[in-house]
Amino acid sequence: MDDSELKRFSISMEGHLLRKFDDLVKQRGYENRSEAVRDLVRDALTQHSWEQDEQIVAGSVLLFYNHHQRNLVDELTKIQHRMHDNILATTHFHLNQASCLELIIVKGKAKDIQQLSYQLTSIKGVDYGKFTLAPVERI
Repeated sequence: MDDSELKRFSISMEGHLLRKFDDLVKQRGYENRSEAVRDLVRDALTQHSWEQDEQIVAGSVLLFYNHHQRNLVDELTKIQHRMHDNILATTHFHLNQASCLELIIVKGKAKDIQQLSYQLTSIKGVDYGKFTLAPVERI
């Protein structure tokens, strides 16, 4: 079987999610859903490929959360203190009476930074988390 040959598969999702995805496809100028899904898969695979990597990377962890969620802020702080060697800076914004945005700038081994991101974004009360990274040239 030739790896360059296109394969078809189906995806099931709720109607409201599909409508939002179709809006994204249109806004970004994709010719069709398949092109958009391929880009999403490529991005996910690139992020995943660095999980076990010893490569030094820098990036950010973006968190949106409700600070009224019980124990959330304490848990975020504990995790950040455990991984303090990988955290260069944090910035905290109050978006409204309940919602916060926190931006955490990170640097270290890709596998360690990925684990930090997973720990932070999986805490109950974190509504959305996004992890971005790029390799850092070694000196």
